[in-house]
Amino acid sequence: MSYAVKRRTLLRSAFASALGASSLGALAAQASASQSPSLQGNIHHSVARWTYHFLSLEELCLVVKRIGFSAIDLVGPSEWHILKEHGIDSSMCNGAEPNLEDGWGDARFHSALIESYQRHIDLVSEAGYTNLICFSGNARGMDPEDGLKQATQGLKKILAQAEKKGVVLQMELFNSKVDHPDYLCDNSAWGIELCKRLDSPNFKLLYDIYHMQISEGDIIRTIRDHHPYFGHYHTAGVPGRNEIDETQELYYPAIMQAIEAVGFKGYVAQEFIPNRATEEEKIASLQAAIRICDI
Repeated sequence: MSYAVKRRTLLRSAFASALGASSLGALAAQASASQSPSLQGNIHHSVARWTYHFLSLEELCLVVKRIGFSAIDLVGPSEWHILKEHGIDSSMCNGAEPNLEDGWGDARFHSALIESYQRHIDLVSEAGYTNLICFSGNARGMDPEDGLKQATQGLKKILAQAEKKGVVLQMELFNSKVDHPDYLCDNSAWGIELCKRLDSPNFKLLYDIYHMQISEGDIIRTIRDHHPYFGHYHTAGVPGRNEIDETQELYYPAIMQAIEAVGFKGYVAQEFIPNRATEEEKIASLQAAIRICDI
């Protein structure tokens, strides 16, 4: 069966199971019934909260459980109680960052960042979670080497606390070509060098496959060669950041095989923006994406 045919079959199946699931009651009943076939367990799946913003977090928890996985990315402390009520992991915590532009690569923001991250490291640890996202921020004319020096200086001031509390700081790789102009950590080489300078098991890179395909390509070779520096993965289709289907240039089954082959035990989070017409179809797209990545 071809990839395109397989994907359409998965989408039809997922869409059929999603029909009638627009209410919490219906979603809860479907989650309890465990209608979806079991996943294989080689990839630990998650989904980014913001891409399914049309659902409440409680509704998304029920969708996730019905599909058969148990983690959601990018949820902050104020909503962790909802995840815990449903037995869903916070696979990548957020909320310490002020925004995406004012980050660790610029010492002018270090004082506020240190205070915020010290507080959130404690919150993440107390909640029993592990991963906390961080960002380099924008260059604003800064030389990349200066950005590395400043990021290293700032992050070293919170790494001892992160190590003591068992929290892993994960800096996300963004593309600066399309989505985040002027972002410092816009290539794997810059991020890997930062990891080397910090030299801590509690600092990793969030390798966003969508962003790095736009920035540099060569996804599978990069994963194979540099996987010790990558603590988390995000997906999305290129071009457009939509479904990871036959309309885009990345073949996710092969990418997942590469991730599994290097022994990665962390999370792979779906972060595509569903472009289907209805809520039911968007939910079906998530189920189809999970099946595509479940190698």
